[in-house]
Amino acid sequence: MAEQKNNRSAEEEEMKKRKRKRNRAKKEVQEKNFNEIEGGEAKELEEEEDRDVEEVKDKKKKKNKKSKKESEEEEEEQEKETVKKVKSGGGIMSTESFDSLGLSEATHKSIQEMGFENLTQIQARAIPPLLVGKDVLGAARTGSGKTLAFLIPAIELLHNVHFAPRNGTGVVVICPTRELAIQTHAVAKDLLKYHSQTHGLVIGGAARRGEAERLVKGVNLLVATPGRLLDHLQNTKGFIYKNLKCLARQTALFSATQTKKVEDLARLSFQTTPVYIDVDDGRTKVTNEGLEQGYCVVPSAKRFVLLWNALISMENKSNRKEPQPFLIFCKAEKGILLCTDVAARGLDIPAVDWIVQFDPPDEPKEYIHRVGRTARGEGAKGNALLFLIPEELQFLRYLKVCRRFHHSCLSYTSSILLFYEVGTTLVQ
Repeated sequence: MAEQKNNRSAEEEEMKKRKRKRNRAKKEVQEKNFNEIEGGEAKELEEEEDRDVEEVKDKKKKKNKKSKKESEEEEEEQEKETVKKVKSGGGIMSTESFDSLGLSEATHKSIQEMGFENLTQIQARAIPPLLVGKDVLGAARTGSGKTLAFLIPAIELLHNVHFAPRNGTGVVVICPTRELAIQTHAVAKDLLKYHSQTHGLVIGGAARRGEAERLVKGVNLLVATPGRLLDHLQNTKGFIYKNLKCLARQTALFSATQTKKVEDLARLSFQTTPVYIDVDDGRTKVTNEGLEQGYCVVPSAKRFVLLWNALISMENKSNRKEPQPFLIFCKAEKGILLCTDVAARGLDIPAVDWIVQFDPPDEPKEYIHRVGRTARGEGAKGNALLFLIPEELQFLRYLKVCRRFHHSCLSYTSSILLFYEVGTTLVQ
């Protein structure tokens, strides 16, 4: 009996072990199946998440692409609107006022005292990009306000960074002649009237020691001729280029004509592609509207006789070499100024009625600069007379082809600029 009981207990124990083993195996199968299902679901979830991420990325790309395209379209529309506004004023003027530029109170007050209300076309299109630090290459006819177009942004940039005399020179304006430098400095002086920034002028023929002393003290805006500027950079202690600590370059180049020399200068001056602004693009006439032009064909031997008869009633003649005659002529009620092409660039002399060219210029584009000393500004009028010998008539045809010359009737006036080539004998 005891043996049977032991055998039964052993069988029961064996059955319990087999049951536990089957349960364990079943559990393992269930866990395996569950893990497979869970893994599949996880994989599906992961794939779904990936699809969602891709969809979001695609939406962002489409949105960015659309935004970029919309931005470009908006910028293009704004540019068209700006050009439209600028061109709607007629002549050299635009319909925009200086108030629209958001200038400092000091600059705005100076402009008001100078008597300016509306911007010219070149000012309306060139000042905004210059104010944000862009390089600008500007082309506009003579007497269209190019000086203010680069001086106003220069002064505003100095004002905005609180440039002080101890900081040295922050802006350099380079002019090709002494007379133009004197004129540009006078405009800068008026614009800086209510600013704390300093200004200075360095030109050939002036006292060098006084210039050097002012430079060492600190000249924030410097107007200079190339030769004298180079002299100070090389020899003036406290101003030599080796002392340069910071160079934040921005360049603006303005001219009434785009000659080979201007193109070469632009290529050397600009480190990046500048904003090109040509407000006269598409005009059928490149000289000013109020300019009446004429010519005389006369044998070489009789040129002076004709000239003398034309000028005999004029007074205050001067041919001194210093800048003073130029300043005296600017203030004179009437007079005659004998000059070479040095006076053909940029000078804004009040009430010049006649430009007499005893000799034609070597380059037709120089003709524009010569006659550009009269009929300056909106509604202004002036006359230009060109002397030619019979052999030079071909030059006149070339001027007409290049749209430089439009013949019209001429009338009497009181102030004359007489241009002649170096080496020409005026007295015979």
